[in-house]
Amino acid sequence: MTGPGPGLARGRLVRLAETHRPPVPFRFDGQPMAGLSDDTVLTAILTGTDSLRAAEFGPERRAGFCLMGACQDCWIWTEDGARLRACSTPLTAGMRLLSDAPRDWPA
Repeated sequence: MTGPGPGLARGRLVRLAETHRPPVPFRFDGQPMAGLSDDTVLTAILTGTDSLRAAEFGPERRAGFCLMGACQDCWIWTEDGARLRACSTPLTAGMRLLSDAPRDWPA
């Protein structure tokens, strides 16, 4: 699994403290990842990769902007089509998340 841990700085965010918390496994775009207990979805994803999703109007990648739930930059999807705001959603074990809308979205 990719994710946090001492010496595993693979993402946009680097965890410097609280590395003792229990790991929480999840999947992002089909890839196994792990955050830590009490992480938000945004923190868990960005400690293991460099972005959350593609930008709507250009080739850039998005990684959250305000980090407090006020903007729309961190919206991602669950595999069942629900949208969630990554910066304010607590990570739970077994989440299956997508950086792009599922093919049949909106239903």
